[in-house]
Order: sequence, then C-alpha cells, then structure tokens
Amino acid sequence: MTRFLLPLLLFIQSPLLYAGLLDVFKDEEGRTKWQWVANFSSGVLIILLTLVVIVLFITWQRARRYNRALEEIRANLEQRVRERTAKLEHEVAEHVVTTRMLKASEAYIQNILRSMPLVLVGLDREGTITHWNLRAEEISGIKAADAIGKNLWSIYSDITISPRHIEQALDKGETITLRHSQPGSYHFDITVYPLQDYDEPGVVILVDDVTKRVTAENMLIHHDKLSSMGELATAMASDINTPLQAILFDLRSFQGILESGKLLPAGTQQSPEGEKLQQLLSNASKSGQKVESIIRNLLQFARGRTDKPQQANVVDILEHSLEQSREVLSLPDTFPFSDIRIEPHFEPDLPLIPCYVTELQQVFLSLFRHAYKSLTEKHEAGYTPTIKLYVAKCYDALSVRIQHNGVGLTSEEQMYLFEPYMQEGNIDKVAEGANKRLSFAHFVITEQHQGHMAVTSDPAVGTTFHIQLDLV
Repeated sequence: MTRFLLPLLLFIQSPLLYAGLLDVFKDEEGRTKWQWVANFSSGVLIILLTLVVIVLFITWQRARRYNRALEEIRANLEQRVRERTAKLEHEVAEHVVTTRMLKASEAYIQNILRSMPLVLVGLDREGTITHWNLRAEEISGIKAADAIGKNLWSIYSDITISPRHIEQALDKGETITLRHSQPGSYHFDITVYPLQDYDEPGVVILVDDVTKRVTAENMLIHHDKLSSMGELATAMASDINTPLQAILFDLRSFQGILESGKLLPAGTQQSPEGEKLQQLLSNASKSGQKVESIIRNLLQFARGRTDKPQQANVVDILEHSLEQSREVLSLPDTFPFSDIRIEPHFEPDLPLIPCYVTELQQVFLSLFRHAYKSLTEKHEAGYTPTIKLYVAKCYDALSVRIQHNGVGLTSEEQMYLFEPYMQEGNIDKVAEGANKRLSFAHFVITEQHQGHMAVTSDPAVGTTFHIQLDLV
C-alpha cells in the first residue's frame, strides 16, 4: 500500500487536479470560497493521515509478527546449537577417552611384546625390521632405535633365518619352525608366523631359548638311561660273577695241584711244556681277576649313583679312576695301562665341589681309556707313554686337565669327538667308532654338572682334555 501513497500525494498536488477542483469551490459570481477549500483539504489530509496511520499500524503488526518469528527461529537455532554443541562435546569426550584407552592398550601391548622372554622381530616382505623387542636387543646387542627400518640381515647376519624362509612363509601362508642348537651350549626354537588380515604383508619371528628345557629333558633321559644301565649292570655283574668265581676257584685249585707235583710226573714241571702250562694258567688267572675288577666297577657304578650332588674332592675321584684304569685297561700285544707314566700336578688345599661322584668317575675312566688307546697307537724309538694330570682352582671354578703324548686328534676328529656315534653295521666297527667318541663324558660334564669340556690336540704332539667345574 505504501507504494501507492507517493503517487497519490503527487496527484493531489497536481495543478491539473486543482484546475478542475477549484471550480467546485467557486460561487456564482466566480469567487473562490477558500473556507471550503480549507475544510476540504483538511478532510483530505485527515483521511490521508488516517490511511498512513493504518498503514503504519499494519506494518508495525507485521514487523512485530516477523520479529516474533525471528525470535522463535533464533531461539530454535540457539537450542539446536546448544544440543549440537553438547553432542559434540560428548563425542569429543568419548573420543578422548577412547584415544586414551587405545594409547593405554597400545602401550600395554608394546610393553608385553617388549618384556617377552622370547626374541620377537617383525619384518615386512623386503626384510625390513618393523619391531625389535628388548630380548632381541639383549641377544644381538643392537638397540631398537638402530634396528627398526633397517634390513635384518644387514645389521644381524648371524641369525639362522634366511630370506627364503620369509618368502616361504608369506607365499604359502604357513608357519615355519626351525631348530638351531649347539650341543652343550644352547638350543633355540625359531618360529616364523605370517601376518593375517593385515594391509601390508609381513612376518613375525619368535626365537625361544629352550636350553633349560632341553637340558631338563636330556637330564631326565640321562637318568632313565643310567637307571636302566644300573639295573642291566647289576644283572650282568651278578650273572657273570657266579660262573667267574667258579672258574677262578677251579684255576686256583688246578694251579695248586700243578704246583704240588701230583698232576705231572716228577721232573716234568721244569720242562718247557710244564712252564708253558703254568704261564697259561697264570695268564688266565690274571685275566679272570681283571674281569672280576670290571664286575666290581659295574656294581659300584650301579650302586653308587645318587639323585643329588655330593661334596667331594676331585683329586680323590681322579686317583680312584686312575686305580680302576690300572686294573681294567689293557690291550693284547701292547703294554698295559699300569706301565704308563703318570705325572700328577695337583694344587694344594683344593676346595670340595658338589658333584655326582660315580658319574664323574666314569668320565675320568672314559678319558683314561681314550688316552690309553692313543698312547698304544704311537710307535717311536725312545718313546715313553705319559699322562699328565693338572687340577687347580681358577677363580670360582675348578680346572682339570688330562694331557697325554700319544697320537693326537685330527681337526675332523676333534669336531665330532663329543657327538654320539650313530652307525649301523658290523658290531665290532660300531664299538670301535663309539670308543673314539666321548659324548657320555661331555654330557655328564656339561648337562649334569653344568660345567665345560673342551679338547685341544695336535696329531704329532698329543691331546689335552680341559674340564671346568663350578665350585657352587
């Protein structure tokens, strides 16, 4: 309506309009009646002002209604903003809590992986290290910060795993298990796991040090074997001892009859045939006594075993084994063990050590047997077979060395000296091969006594066996 107000005012003020209207306000004589004009103009102005007031009132009402609507819209928007803000704040709080929980969970998992007693190494397909835990640092001496992002074989080439194993695990999607061990030193179980449901292909390498477990298993097997050997030795010694005693009794009786002169005619005892017969009987009696000594050794081995170590003097054990060797070790067509020159070098006031006495005696007996065999194989003019014994305290351990000047060991023989002899065939060849090995002695020292055993040798000079036993 306001858009028509201005044209209306202009029309009212127009001279054309007044030209016609003034005629209405003239009298008969043509004079203008200004009172009528004033009244008419006032009425028109009042009407116009009334219209303006009405228009302004309507506009005010409309503006008021619009303002009220705007207020409602503003209030609604503010409410929605408050609700949305509260929702966002709640979501942010939940996100903060979730982030904190994820960080705590990640830190917990990282702590678990880092604190695992196993070596844990993560690799991608190219062999780049993605994870390197604390145990890996301890074993390799390489910090995680220096290892992650580097190629595994470029920084730690000693690891047994090869790139071929990684490719095999990834290509076939299967777990690979390997065993890496050095008998008497360490045993490791190595497992390669391919990652499942992960964007980037990779593997996890676990290296488990199972040395203690393998040692315990070997100890259990060893005890079972020794128990079986003890039972077998007892049975064999009893079975052999009865007829042996009868044979020795008959030999002594026959020697007595022969010496009394009742068996041979007078004057024939000094004949070559009589002396030969007496020599044969004497040799048979000595051989029987050696068998009797072996039986006593078997019985002592079977009965002397204990499940717990005992405090003992290594020198006493060594000398006892030496006496046994003099009694039982001999080979045909060569000198007996008793003819070997023994040079003891024992440090005074040696402490006692916890040990399994019977097993340790068998170790020394095996070493003396091995030395005796090497001494008999050497044939030189002016050669004197000699065994030197050294026992001394070395810090918190006891050092024992057995050295002989017989035929030494080659590099290959030294490499396999402490390995079990496994070969099928002629029993004499198997026995000969087994006699050249010292796997039982090495097992008793390294596994049962937690000590160390090594050998140094030169084929032209001789051999030295080194044994180290802890004092506690």
